[in-house]
Amino acid sequence: MQAQKKENKKSSNNTKMENSQLDSATFGAGCFWCVEAVFQQLKGVKKVVSGYSGGTIKNPAYREVCAGITGHAEVCQIYYNSNEITFQELLEVFWQTHDPTTLNRQGNDVGTQYRSAIFYHNENQKKVAEELKKKLNDSGAFSNPIITEISEFKNFYPAEDYHQNYYNLNGDEPYCQFLIKPKLDKFKKVFSEKLK
Repeated sequence: MQAQKKENKKSSNNTKMENSQLDSATFGAGCFWCVEAVFQQLKGVKKVVSGYSGGTIKNPAYREVCAGITGHAEVCQIYYNSNEITFQELLEVFWQTHDPTTLNRQGNDVGTQYRSAIFYHNENQKKVAEELKKKLNDSGAFSNPIITEISEFKNFYPAEDYHQNYYNLNGDEPYCQFLIKPKLDKFKKVFSEKLK
């Protein structure tokens, strides 16, 4: 038993070390189950963790976030190798896989927790996000203006275990079949050259 605990601790430390050698991006684009399923498919993305960011309450629970009392958005923390995929490429996927023109909603999911948001980790991410948002708005890529929030990353709280890797573990569930699968199918066609 003691050897198993040591092994688990070693494994946890290795994961932390691996993550620290990767760049991070934090995106909110509606339900984190959908966002996670999309970004897990990309070459260069090593890990995606569903969670909460942008609010004022420490260690929020899902039910609190859903009640709209924490200020957090459902987000995915994306750990990626910038030698394989750039932050700009991640943003291109982000903006094409949700509707960044609707305030506090994605489809039938309504509330501030479903807002479109980029929580930048450094000044370069901020610059790239703001420039690309302006370029898309100026080009008329969307029929309405992009209202994606671009805010400094301050905190990230991983969601409960049952939210992690949701589509891969629950792909036969109705929500996955009717909402996530069609989005994934479309995404795979558009970004086929970027898939693992």
